[in-house]
Amino acid sequence: MRTDQTRRPTTRRRTLGAALAAVLLLGACVDPGAGPSGGQEDGSAGPGDATSVVVALAGEPDTLNPVLGAARWGDGKVVEGLVALDADLQPVPLLAADLPDVSGDGLTWTFELREGVTFHDGSPLTAADVVATYEAALDPALGSPVAADLTALAAVEAPDARTVRFTLEHPQASFLTATVLGIVPAARLTPQALSSGRGQIPVGTGPYRVEDWRPGERLVLAAVDDYWGDVPEVRRATFVFAPDDAARAARLAAGEVDAAVLPPQALARFEDDPAFEVVRRDTADFRALVLPEAGPVTSDPAVRHALHLGLDRQAVVDGALAGAGRAAHGPLPPEAADYSPALEVEPDREAARRILEEAGWSEGPDGVRARDGLRASFPLMYPAGDTLRQNIALEVQDQAADLGLDVRPEGLSWEAIEPRMRTDALVYGSGNPYDGDLAMYPLFHSSRAFVGFDNPGGYVSPVVDEALERGRASLDPQERAAAYAEVQEQLAQDLPWIFLVHVEHDYVIRAGVWDGYDVDLVEPHEHGLQGGPWWNLQAWTAP
Repeated sequence: MRTDQTRRPTTRRRTLGAALAAVLLLGACVDPGAGPSGGQEDGSAGPGDATSVVVALAGEPDTLNPVLGAARWGDGKVVEGLVALDADLQPVPLLAADLPDVSGDGLTWTFELREGVTFHDGSPLTAADVVATYEAALDPALGSPVAADLTALAAVEAPDARTVRFTLEHPQASFLTATVLGIVPAARLTPQALSSGRGQIPVGTGPYRVEDWRPGERLVLAAVDDYWGDVPEVRRATFVFAPDDAARAARLAAGEVDAAVLPPQALARFEDDPAFEVVRRDTADFRALVLPEAGPVTSDPAVRHALHLGLDRQAVVDGALAGAGRAAHGPLPPEAADYSPALEVEPDREAARRILEEAGWSEGPDGVRARDGLRASFPLMYPAGDTLRQNIALEVQDQAADLGLDVRPEGLSWEAIEPRMRTDALVYGSGNPYDGDLAMYPLFHSSRAFVGFDNPGGYVSPVVDEALERGRASLDPQERAAAYAEVQEQLAQDLPWIFLVHVEHDYVIRAGVWDGYDVDLVEPHEHGLQGGPWWNLQAWTAP
């Protein structure tokens, strides 16, 4: 998928005096919690120096293991896949010496591995490691989200130490993109190692190794001196985890971190400060309301249609996003090759009210509708500390009240949200710009219902299942487009989710310290360690 030029990523620069500001700030960017493992004990990577960086992230990865879903769209920092996705969203060889040879029937994909690559533990990369990684990712006992991208994979084998052969049950046009899966040594894929899940530190082949990981606090990456490619100039990267938006902004302003992801409402203090540069990137990242099939109110077709028709998405963009986004009607951005306008709708509150009235939802004296003793009331969960989703939830609450629906926002931890996703509505985020198959199959295929955060509302539609499988199996672009159009048409009828906005990703980085992060890139939903200016951290240079 490509975007047109009007939606290409933009970077807003504030360069006046940046060089002077950078000089004044050198050495001032110290993360006070770094301690002996996050600082500069090796004398080569002091925070604020061009050879190091401290980044504040809103979220923390659940795991660093690619087999368990880390670096879903490639990372290029600690673990590396057979291919990587470049800034144009195209697959390029990484651990593979070249793009694969594909049989005429599209069922056999053969990769030759790059020579001279070793893991961080010194062991050589072999085809057996690739086989073990893919077999582990497909292990149903692990429940890896990666498995949703590999359902066509029937077998993976190693004819020799440098050759990997994948055999598919049916052609899959998106398979090459799916081979971004990070490869780890076979010896580290034992059941005991995988059972450690979240706490496992992966060993990869990337330009950085994990020096220290303190869940809930920080992740420190150190450059690998004998990396097979170009050794990074940024020798150390410290990612601190700060879920609260205001806290990240304060730490950035105080010089405790060099860069941060921030919501648009927090940008004002940095936009006119020459010491900082604001980087804004377009995305396929949407926010939607997941309406569970088991919810007594959210499962009602009339309620779903009323919300779909009655919510003013542009008002959500203008209010909750402070203008940093655009209206979303479906799971794909309009620039996507497989986008269909089937879900597009103009807001019409009067029509939405009529739908509810005709379905028997009558407005009570408190303004909230009810039917057969059931109030049109339901909770709307969002992760606490995520002000953007909080603002969306509050905007939805306000607009839904005008329809006679009582939406009750609840800010919770993800641990509290996950067990309630079967019954309670959620402000959900997802989206990838790479392929319609990989963007929609995990979200709406019935086989993915309640698998991790895939298909969290438990949506089941034989029509959608068949169309998703048809689109995945076809190599013909027109046939694929027809299949995904049918998916979106069925979603427009069932409305399991109400799509609201595509958000823009905003970052602030200390100006004048590094070069090379200003890359045109359309980002997926995931943008913690992977996205942002640090997407290509290994390529940064000193100005």
